[in-house]
Parts: sequence; C-alpha cells; structure tokens
Amino acid sequence: MIAYALRRLIGFAVTLLVAALVIFVLLDLLPGDPAQFILGINATPASVAQLRLQMGLDAPAYQRFLGWLGGMLQGDFGMSYTQRAPVAQLIWDRLGVTLPLAVFAMVISMVVGLPLGLLAARRRGKAIDTTIMVLAQTGVAIPNFWFGMLLVLVFAVGLRWLPPGGFTPWIEDSGLALRGLLLPSLALALPQASILARVMRTALVDVAGQDFIRTARAKGLTMDEALWRHGVRNALLPVLTILGLQFAYLVAGTIVVENVFYLPGLGKLIYTAILERDLILVRGATIILILAVTSTMLLTDIAYALVDPRLREGAQR
Repeated sequence: MIAYALRRLIGFAVTLLVAALVIFVLLDLLPGDPAQFILGINATPASVAQLRLQMGLDAPAYQRFLGWLGGMLQGDFGMSYTQRAPVAQLIWDRLGVTLPLAVFAMVISMVVGLPLGLLAARRRGKAIDTTIMVLAQTGVAIPNFWFGMLLVLVFAVGLRWLPPGGFTPWIEDSGLALRGLLLPSLALALPQASILARVMRTALVDVAGQDFIRTARAKGLTMDEALWRHGVRNALLPVLTILGLQFAYLVAGTIVVENVFYLPGLGKLIYTAILERDLILVRGATIILILAVTSTMLLTDIAYALVDPRLREGAQR
C-alpha cells in the first residue's frame, strides 16, 4: 500500500509540474501586450515600457516561469495587475463559494443518483427501469446552464422560494448563503446524478451475474437481499472512480454556472481575469483548479486501493 501511494504521489507532483508549464506557455503565447491592454491604446511607449518592467514582463520566459513556480511553492502567487491585490488572497476568498458549491452538488448527485441506479438494477427490464434510464439519459443531455435558468424561472421568478442569483457571505448570514447556493447546486448536480444512476445500474447488473451472487441465492437469499448484502459493495468500485472524476469536474466546471447565477466564486474570478487580461491571476486561479482536480484523483486512487486489495497486491509485486 505504501509503495502504491508513493507512486501516486510522484505522479501527482509530475502532473502539477507539467500542468504549470503548459499553463505558463499557453498564456505567454497569447497575442497582445498585457501592459498595453491595461494602459489603453493612448498610452505612450515609455509608460508601457515602465509597466512592463514593474510587471516583470521584460525578463526571459524561463526566468519568469521559475520565479512564478518558486513563488507558488512559498504560497506567493503574485500580485493581480487589475485588482491590485495578492492573487492568493483573491483565490482564497473565492474558494469559500466554489468549494461549498461543488460539495453540495456532489452530495445532491449521490443522494439522487445512487438510489435511482440501485432501484433500476433491482427492477431490471421493468417499466420503472426504463423510466429511470430515459430520465437519466435526458439529464445527461440537458446543459447545466440551461437547467439553471429553468430553475430560476420556476423557483425564483414563479414561486419566489429562492433567490435568482447573488451570494450573501457566510459570516453575514449562513442561511441566506446556503439558499443562494441551492439552485446552482441543483443545476450542477443534474447531469452528475444521471451519470451516477446509469453507472450504478450497469455495475449492479454486471455483479448480479457473478458466482458469489448465485451462491448467495442458493443459500436462500432473494435477489434483492443478495444485491444489497453482497452486490452493492462490489458495484461501488467503478462508482468510486466516477465520483472522483465528477467532483473534479464540479470543482473545475463551475465557471459557467457561477456566471449564470452571479456567484463570486473562482470560476467568476477566472472569467473576469480573462476579460481583463490579468494573466498572473488567470495562471494562479487555473493552477488551483488543477491542484483540486489532481488532488481529488489522487485521493480517489488511494481510496480505490483501500477498497480493492488487488491494487495493493499488484503494487507490492
């Protein structure tokens, strides 16, 4: 197990390093001069050159990359060009919205998707199975931003139960903050719950044909009892992988939903920074998203090894 975890940690570090290099190179190759963009078209060449010097854009690319990388290792992500504030502080403030949004969406998708998948597998071939799978396919096909606008029309404009957008800070009113995240969480959770239902149903159907299920049936258990006692745990192995992928997607995929609901999260911050060509802020926020995604995948791999001893045995060999 230790060898398996060390291998995953090494892969985690290499992935972050390569991702940082790719982000830096791609943003550095973008056409246009950030200093010129900030000062405007009427700025004099002398003022542009002075701002480039202050921003460190006159240094060679490799020096800027190493300086950025070394600063991040020390917790210094640089200073935002446009907001005149530390990038680390801006990111930290926005994570208080993005992370709870992703967690709430994941909880909703699990609460809805897993029981529906279990129910569809237990009633395989019947009308309820077909209905659940049709609804799941529809949920996968519906864009979450469109579903979010539909939720606003129904629950905010029509019924007036929930706010249509915006966010109240947690320290001011946690109840209002939670209500503000409910609709965007539902919008994010719909396709994820649909995917979970389909994966859970497929995994249980595959498990139902295994020898240990037939043995359990031969001992007197019904199919429902055999699936519940012995099948669910084995079916959770592929579901666990999907959960890790989904949480990574939810953390990194909040940009559109946060803009639809006017949430001051990390996605909104990245969108604004791109429009303002604040490259140092875009780099810092993007690498944080990649860190969240890769960390989630690392934890998923370790959890998978804890559940499935075959991975631990393979690592030892």
